[in-house]
Amino acid sequence: MKTLRTPDECFAGLPDYDFAPNYIQIDDTEGGSLRVHYLDEGSDEAAPVLLMHGEPSWSYLYRHMVPHIVSDGHRVIAPDLVGFGKSDKPTQRSDYTYERHVFWMGEVLRKLDLQGITLVCQDWGGLIGLRLWAEMPERFARVVVANTALPIGDQPLGEAFAAWRQFSQDVPDFRAGRIVFGGTVSKLTDAEVAAYDAPFPDDTYKAGARQFPMLVPDRPDDPSAEPNRQAWSVIRSLQTPILTAFGADDKIMAGIDQVFQKLCPGAEGQPHVVLPNAGHFLQEDVGPELAELTCDFIRRTR
Repeated sequence: MKTLRTPDECFAGLPDYDFAPNYIQIDDTEGGSLRVHYLDEGSDEAAPVLLMHGEPSWSYLYRHMVPHIVSDGHRVIAPDLVGFGKSDKPTQRSDYTYERHVFWMGEVLRKLDLQGITLVCQDWGGLIGLRLWAEMPERFARVVVANTALPIGDQPLGEAFAAWRQFSQDVPDFRAGRIVFGGTVSKLTDAEVAAYDAPFPDDTYKAGARQFPMLVPDRPDDPSAEPNRQAWSVIRSLQTPILTAFGADDKIMAGIDQVFQKLCPGAEGQPHVVLPNAGHFLQEDVGPELAELTCDFIRRTR
């Protein structure tokens, strides 16, 4: 598998992102290896809060949440998905499949031997993270579902998603920073927009970012529809506490929080919230609030 690695100088001087980098080597499934970057903040003795990002962001998305969660006494693990952030980037779009992403992030959890995980997942962080929860439920203590889904292709994904998918394939210049900007209410500074562009010095680094929208199961015979159905069959049997926290201004994910509330036994009785003045990338709009909701959730469900 041919890969690219974004030069370190691309990440110099990013606002509010002065965390130490950590790296781990994982199997690329083709006889080679991939280097995955992750943040590891807080005490090694504390149970981990696993912050999983989606498309086309990276762990920079959680920069305003990490200090708050650490100050509450927790360990934070925030990986960059393969193809994003400081992680290696396979160069061919065909290298990226849903099942590989689940395997790659599963390798990170296994190699770090994370236990007692509080999962906070948004966008593709949920499509991947929720599969990991179903695959190894013994590692997870609770789950925060934020602006994400686990689709099985049984119904259309909606006009807003269809428009996003079409845009992602047709736009000549795929600019991650402007995409994140468009998915927020409070909006980003120019420097923050540049930070989301930093992992992608040119189009050759963007194979994963371009391919991700095409991997969402949107028909019953999609290759990942059946694995997601199997994941749901496990999730619906679990008593793991689950909290939904969705942004009120996220048109793509509107109403999906109720699916989790209805189908997940551990969602019963939890103080689910729809956060005002929060878009799809709610970590940018209400990061400290989401961090506090997560910490309070941990306190109540220990």
